[in-house]
Amino acid sequence: MDDTLDGRSRQRLRNELNSHTSPSDAIGSSSSSSNNNNNNSPENAYNLHQPKSLAGIAVRSFCLGITLTIGIVLTLVGLFQTPSSSPLWRLPFFLASLSLFHFLEFFTTAAYNTREANISSFLLTANWPSYAIAHSFASVECLVVNLFWPDRSWAPLGGGSLLCLLGVLFVVLGQTARSVAMVQAGPSFNHQVQHQRGASHVLVTSGIYARLRHPSYFGFFWWALGTQLVMGNVVSFCLYAGILWKFFSSRIRHEEEFLVKFFGDEYVAYRRRVGTLIPFVS
Repeated sequence: MDDTLDGRSRQRLRNELNSHTSPSDAIGSSSSSSNNNNNNSPENAYNLHQPKSLAGIAVRSFCLGITLTIGIVLTLVGLFQTPSSSPLWRLPFFLASLSLFHFLEFFTTAAYNTREANISSFLLTANWPSYAIAHSFASVECLVVNLFWPDRSWAPLGGGSLLCLLGVLFVVLGQTARSVAMVQAGPSFNHQVQHQRGASHVLVTSGIYARLRHPSYFGFFWWALGTQLVMGNVVSFCLYAGILWKFFSSRIRHEEEFLVKFFGDEYVAYRRRVGTLIPFVS
């Protein structure tokens, strides 16, 4: 009888001990729960290797600042410290224009559409690798042609200087139009075509949008062609014109299918009233 009671008592004692969590288990469980909560925290989006990584943003901004400075300095040196006919300033001008463009893409997004700002807002890897190949080809063309044929007459009637100035005008006009468009659209601007209308998405028809439909596309189109005029790139200019026209005509057609769904007759009337000023894109 005593043995039976002792056996039952021992069994009850085991059950009671098993029903309680040891202090170390409790600490481990609490730590695990805390780690899970930290992993799901919105603040993690700003950690290293995350889409909104502050370190990643800082590194890219720092590098773009360096390349912009180098581009500006070498452009000025090429213009004022070498013979007036020297083409050596053209390539660093392209580098400076590219650096400023990519910095402003992020800056305007961060300032006026803050929720959407992330590392991809720099557009450094947009349409990869086609984008990188196009700019690399343009750089090589400029370098090779100006090194081996610096005195060539690439423009009709000796109008190279005039076309170069026109190119600078296109670069300034295009960059300004794109940046102003992003600022005025604010949260309604996105680098990706939106398939669903967001809560903050409104149809902007004032400001630059009263004069241009898709002013950001207009800006990039003429900015890109302007860089090639400045660089004196005949082949790249033709390639840029054809590829960009095909890209934007297709993208605008695709994007406007959704804009008509979002805004209905209001957008149809706006599209009829305002043009793009991109050739043959109505």
